[in-house]
Amino acid sequence: MNTKLNIVLIAGSNRRNATSTKLLRYMGEALRKRGANVKLIDLYETPVPLYSPDAEETDANTEAMVRTVGEADAIVLATPEYHGSISGVLKNALDYMGSAEFSGKPVLSVSSSGGAVGVSSLTHLQAIVRNLHGVNSPEWLSLGGDARHFAADGSPADAAVRQRVERTLDSLLRLAELLRPNAAGVKIG
Repeated sequence: MNTKLNIVLIAGSNRRNATSTKLLRYMGEALRKRGANVKLIDLYETPVPLYSPDAEETDANTEAMVRTVGEADAIVLATPEYHGSISGVLKNALDYMGSAEFSGKPVLSVSSSGGAVGVSSLTHLQAIVRNLHGVNSPEWLSLGGDARHFAADGSPADAAVRQRVERTLDSLLRLAELLRPNAAGVKIG
């Protein structure tokens, strides 16, 4: 069965022109060119309310996010690095989900940091993914300092960053193909 992969990208910033969101938009286009169905959830444009386990109802943005992630074959999570960790906006969104949405799915972690690369946020994201029963991609991607510049067409200005994105996406797609259910609906791996 050679159907297109469904890949969901979640932009976890609450800033209009966040570098992490720009990077996800670029990655989404690169994935589409590789034949994937791509859905971007931009938490700035479609915010979700503060998570409460006592809430009896969810809003439309939350319902759409949970459903879309549940239908995905692979997930890309992007965050700015704030105080050595992920954004509260992304953590809040992830609190609405669990193993029903993530179990056995490959997840790529991406970050952006004003200083050096955001390794702490990537490490925290990977711990969250493990607890959601997702499968961390062996690659991750972080933009820091001058690597956060983008050209007018939305592509990273630095050729080395564009190459790194390509390698990282290739790795994610290989993992997604290995983990996707076969024709009988059985998970492989």
